Amino acid sequence: MFDLMPLAFKNVNQLWAYILTETLKRLGLTCAIICPGSRSTPLAVAFAQQAPKIEAISILDERSAAFFALGQAKATGRPVVLVCTSGTAGANFYSAVIEASYSRVPLLILTTDRPPELRDCHSGQTVDQLRLYGNYPNWQTELALPCADLGMLAYLRQTVIHSWERAQTPTKGPVHLNIPFRDPLAPVPDGTDLSYLQSQFQPEDFFAAITNSCPMLDAQCPIPKEWKECDRGIIIAGVAQPQQPQEYCRAIAHLSQTLKWPVLAEGLSPVRNYTELNHYLISTYDLILRNQQLAKQLASEMVIQVGEMPTSKELRNWIDATQPRRWVIDPSDQNLDPLHGRTTHLRISVEDIKAEEINLSFSSDYLQQWCDAEAKVRLAVDETMGKIDEIIESKAAWLISQILPPGTPLFIGNSMPVRDVEYFWKPNNLGVRSHFNRGANGIDGTLSTALGIAHRQQSSVMLTGDLALLHDTNGFLIRNKFVGHLTIVLINNNGGGIFEMLPIAKFDPPFEEFFGTPQDINFAQLCATYNVEHELIISWEQLQQKLNPLPTKGIRVLEVQTNRKADAKWRKNNLGKLAADIGIKYY
Repeated sequence: MFDLMPLAFKNVNQLWAYILTETLKRLGLTCAIICPGSRSTPLAVAFAQQAPKIEAISILDERSAAFFALGQAKATGRPVVLVCTSGTAGANFYSAVIEASYSRVPLLILTTDRPPELRDCHSGQTVDQLRLYGNYPNWQTELALPCADLGMLAYLRQTVIHSWERAQTPTKGPVHLNIPFRDPLAPVPDGTDLSYLQSQFQPEDFFAAITNSCPMLDAQCPIPKEWKECDRGIIIAGVAQPQQPQEYCRAIAHLSQTLKWPVLAEGLSPVRNYTELNHYLISTYDLILRNQQLAKQLASEMVIQVGEMPTSKELRNWIDATQPRRWVIDPSDQNLDPLHGRTTHLRISVEDIKAEEINLSFSSDYLQQWCDAEAKVRLAVDETMGKIDEIIESKAAWLISQILPPGTPLFIGNSMPVRDVEYFWKPNNLGVRSHFNRGANGIDGTLSTALGIAHRQQSSVMLTGDLALLHDTNGFLIRNKFVGHLTIVLINNNGGGIFEMLPIAKFDPPFEEFFGTPQDINFAQLCATYNVEHELIISWEQLQQKLNPLPTKGIRVLEVQTNRKADAKWRKNNLGKLAADIGIKYY
């Protein structure tokens, strides 16, 4: 039952903020991140009053707050609200807004602002906030100044509803509302007589049309004729964070089994964590394609790319060189072909493909060749990793893929961790829910995003390097608001390990100072400053014991110290060897 609107509002700002937050609550909003400030007072008070239906979390650092909201939206699949004061506060949201745009995460950004008469006159804490985020939002507008008029309240309601929908359709992403407020900002009288609304305003009628479901298209697409006639096709299961991973994996598996095409599954695809669903899973494609003879013999004629293209440069170069006919399956309106090939975008979900049973007129020799190569290279990887006792960076991803509790949310940091996952993540049936910021591929907000993913979810894990963690240490300030558990597996090689893999590594100077960038941080002391648990890992057995079972509360750092240059040398010596002696059997 609707709680009757408290008509004892002291001012029009309070009324305006109430309509806005009540509309969002009825739409289904459950989380609002509030950054401290004066101009945002009406919204902060209104969101606080919507508890417990809306959890309002105060976070000091705006950049950290934005990435925490990003993580929450990733975990829940629903929009999360971000609120800040006027001035440069909203600018600190920018990198998270970019990531939300490219990785298609629904955020509703509410930047509060000075009224028009206080702009362009050097009034304090005032900058131009209109179109602050350029073209990155799905939609953006500035609200009218608060007004105690029934028609204007209806305008506010409808604009909020539209914002909510645009954050989710046709493609998920950020929406920006700039919201001006005049003084007084606190709930004190402003001289406006609101009593007349008692006779005009009927809350149940006013909010009656609001629904917490978003309109979606429901259509099925038959399998194109070209796919059915092709005997050298592959499916690429790319970067993806679906809300229903098992259904997503089952749809890809059904398409694969129908066409008899192998599935090249990116480490950041849930497909590698639901192996039992897919009989034709290829996890070592990056290593296989480093064998030039194999790469040539396995050239495909057609490629179905589901979602974003995988990280692997080897795969991209192979597709670019062979130029197969390609289809991209993804419901977004974005261009997902960075290779600019002969590509058709099917703007649907893979679950919408109607994979009817078909009688193929050819044998699946090509499929068998891929499966044979996978079996041999997978065995070589597992035997090689299993024999490594010393602490090296690459083994962490391989080991983690086999030991996490079922269904664990895992946030994977950019740079080397994400690549080691692609190279070495072993297929499993653990249902691990992998998350990542692969929209813009930056290291911004790594810790805050992981905390947002873990908040009120199953005990979670983050795999990150030292520079990415140091770039976002303000995320630790969230610890007192954080509900749940996050274990951070910190690969500390004292610098930027990914740069060791690039040609610039041969040039020192200036490599170490400007690319390696060692920070020489004592992480035990850093963790103590934030009252975060820290433990140095000295063996793989110790790491395995610490990751299963996981604690239920708090933040913990498990530091794995490695040698950056030795790690890079190991990769250079071994990545090309794991498939070097593999040949193809012809059937």
